[in-house]
Amino acid sequence: MPETPPLESFPDGPQSGNLLLSAVAPPEFEQLGPLLEPHDLRMRETLQEAGDPPEYVYFPTSGIVSVLTVLENGMMIEFATVGREGCTGVPSLLGIDLSNLALISQLPGRSLRMKTSDYMAAIHRLPAFAEVIRIYGGVMFALLAQSAACNRAHIVDERMARWLLMTHDQAGRDDFEITQEFLAQMLGVSRPSVALSAAVLHKAGLIDHRRGEIAVVDRLGLEAAACECYGVIRQEFDWLRALRSY
Repeated sequence: MPETPPLESFPDGPQSGNLLLSAVAPPEFEQLGPLLEPHDLRMRETLQEAGDPPEYVYFPTSGIVSVLTVLENGMMIEFATVGREGCTGVPSLLGIDLSNLALISQLPGRSLRMKTSDYMAAIHRLPAFAEVIRIYGGVMFALLAQSAACNRAHIVDERMARWLLMTHDQAGRDDFEITQEFLAQMLGVSRPSVALSAAVLHKAGLIDHRRGEIAVVDRLGLEAAACECYGVIRQEFDWLRALRSY
């Protein structure tokens, strides 16, 4: 079984590498351009607090943003990640209640951002842009459904392998700064559970982990250790990457 390569960088251009913006035809992108501003994603930067209305929609060009649901006890659980293949604006588009959602920069990088009011106006004004976002929203819905099933059906070792592969795909590099505490939040499990699973994957020679950092050592082995959900999610991302200009 050949090793699945990480997602490749999207073509550079005025869009600076974000897939959704790359799929918007130039006439409409020219209208989007003045609405976009660069924003550096800092490690663990809070982009949106739970309870606050979303001021911006982020289009990462590198780095990863975690979309988190915040429980009454303050516990945060990741239910989606957004990399260079997407944007954070799907909940706003669908009219989802954002009062319990937070956005945190999971890995540092760069992004383009747009005021939410401009984003919503652009969706109503620019049909090609709206279609690209609609397609992405459908993919996100499928991914959320798969993740929900994964969290219920699969053990922590398999889920961690799946999460690391997804992060590897989106980050485009082998090592990333991730603490076990943060990973426990992302997976919605206890820190001891994460420590045990990390030890299992490390002993198998699949990852290397030290304080505050995890590196993918054997991607092929990690794919074998992951649950079936990774393959399903990867297919969705590959389909999304095949988008052409609208």
